[in-house]
Amino acid sequence: MADDPYKALGLSKTATQDEIKKAYRRIAKTDHPDLNPDPAAHERFKAASSAYDLLKDPEQRARFDRGEIDAQGQERPQRRYYRDFSEAQGNPYRGEANYGDFSDVFADLFGDGAAAGGRGGFGQGWQSGGRGGARSFDMRGQDHRYTLEVDFLTAARGGTTRITLPDGNMLDVAIPAGTRDGQTIRLRGKGGAGMGNGAAGDALLSVTVADDPDWRRDGDDVVTTLPISLDEAVLGAKVEAETLDGPVKLTVPAGASSGRKLRLRGRGLKGEGGKRGDQYVELRIMLPPVIDDELESFIRRWHEAHPYDPRADKGRGR
Repeated sequence: MADDPYKALGLSKTATQDEIKKAYRRIAKTDHPDLNPDPAAHERFKAASSAYDLLKDPEQRARFDRGEIDAQGQERPQRRYYRDFSEAQGNPYRGEANYGDFSDVFADLFGDGAAAGGRGGFGQGWQSGGRGGARSFDMRGQDHRYTLEVDFLTAARGGTTRITLPDGNMLDVAIPAGTRDGQTIRLRGKGGAGMGNGAAGDALLSVTVADDPDWRRDGDDVVTTLPISLDEAVLGAKVEAETLDGPVKLTVPAGASSGRKLRLRGRGLKGEGGKRGDQYVELRIMLPPVIDDELESFIRRWHEAHPYDPRADKGRGR
């Protein structure tokens, strides 16, 4: 894992958030394990994923830049070595030549008894050993962070996507319906191995929802675009429109213009409490691929008899 997340993405510390996102996507397109079997590409992708997960969050990025956390997002300890602690002012063991049993010293460092699930990730702490009185140390494994990109409809509808973990194992991950960009999915026990009897850490998947040309999210509402023909816009029609739950029949009112939005209640995303938002269908008038003489002649005659300027009101009141 790269110690410098900026270097892993080929960027400098002055990079903007947009440049960070573009750099990660560029690497993912060439080095993702599903696209490139080269082990070196796998390592580059793994380093880039870890770097992006750290740097995409401005607050977390600032903490890294200040030296408060390392490249894996872990807190940097105040005193990393026992020697630093032993030489600190006020330490009762300072200057002792015969170090003996350090259990109480480590209790000060890591918490008395290292209670399970504590902030430092230590499980049962120091445990009495066998006949010789030796002690074992149990520590929970580190959490590993990854970035997972899913398409818009999978995030909206829910589904399953298959991922490849750094150890080469493949895993099917359930994507909850209504998953948001930046949401974290926790895979318990899929992180780093623990020490002694310590439990394995978790894998934390930060979800990136890919843009979709036909759909976009607005809170718990969704907006989609529906192409309609010229005659459907003028005369009105019943047409089929796609929703998150499948196709439905939608009434296009006569005289509809491009940009008009039709509302489908309760067809949006699940919000808090399970209540769904709405879907807005934005109409877009599409002319025929070929304007023949008959249509052109009709439009000319109609315009001469019914001239109008759709931009007449634009700019009024300025």
